[in-house]
Amino acid sequence: MKKERVRGRKPQSLGSRIFDVVNYLLLAAVGFVMFYPMFYVFIVSISSAEYINQGAISFFPRGINFEAYKRVFDTESIWTGYKNTFLYTIVGTAVNVALTAMCAYPLSRKDFYGKKPLTVFITLTMFVSGGMIPLYLVVNGLHIMDTMWAVILPSAISTYNMIVMRTSFSAIPDSLVESAHLDGANDVHIFFKIVLPLSKPILATMVLFYAVTHWNSYFPALLYLNDQSKYPVQVIMRNIIIDGDMAQAGDMSGMLNVVATNYKYAIIIISVIPILLIYPFLQKYFTKGVMIGAVKG
Repeated sequence: MKKERVRGRKPQSLGSRIFDVVNYLLLAAVGFVMFYPMFYVFIVSISSAEYINQGAISFFPRGINFEAYKRVFDTESIWTGYKNTFLYTIVGTAVNVALTAMCAYPLSRKDFYGKKPLTVFITLTMFVSGGMIPLYLVVNGLHIMDTMWAVILPSAISTYNMIVMRTSFSAIPDSLVESAHLDGANDVHIFFKIVLPLSKPILATMVLFYAVTHWNSYFPALLYLNDQSKYPVQVIMRNIIIDGDMAQAGDMSGMLNVVATNYKYAIIIISVIPILLIYPFLQKYFTKGVMIGAVKG
């Protein structure tokens, strides 16, 4: 049957074939442009200092060694930064998703009084904000400076993500909610027992969005944290890469095949790996969640 269907398929015209070839070439070029910078960082991180100093690294590593990674794993501040980053990402993502869902659900219900003005008011925060100094004063006034909550709470809800989640909740049939009401369920029960279980794709999408944001965040930590033992790994990486603070790496005199570039690039690769490992587990929900949130306005 498959052979018959293949034979019976209408052959593509020359223009269609040319279009497909151009598409493939264009996608391959875009893919290469996006992939090569990270690939270059990786091959430099495992190359010998001799070839790095000569600028002889382009597409393949030379003088392969993993001494830079050994030095990174032996640096105590890196492990402390990783511990802090995992803490901020896990707690922050849980807070973000919980508050975003609780804000999005009432705004998705047609019978919610004041839905439209509240939606307009919340949407305005996407375009108008108090700025960095008022936010700093608020955080200081709440007495959460130099704590984990100073990094997490100022960005507790993303307005854009809340609107996407609200749109997804709106796709749930009203008849289902009304049936639950007739059976005696209250709004809290409906939210936790019906709405959230039916919204796994959008919840997984929000987890990915917020987790990536927290993992890559460094500026709030620079702004609100004074204790270096509370710095996330991104701040430590920023200090090494931008400020050239190689004191974080300790004594490198015994590492003949390691230069500052090896060390910096090895930290970049190590900081990216956790997110790359998480994405495949959420991929099957990601596309579906984004499409659900984009169906209705």
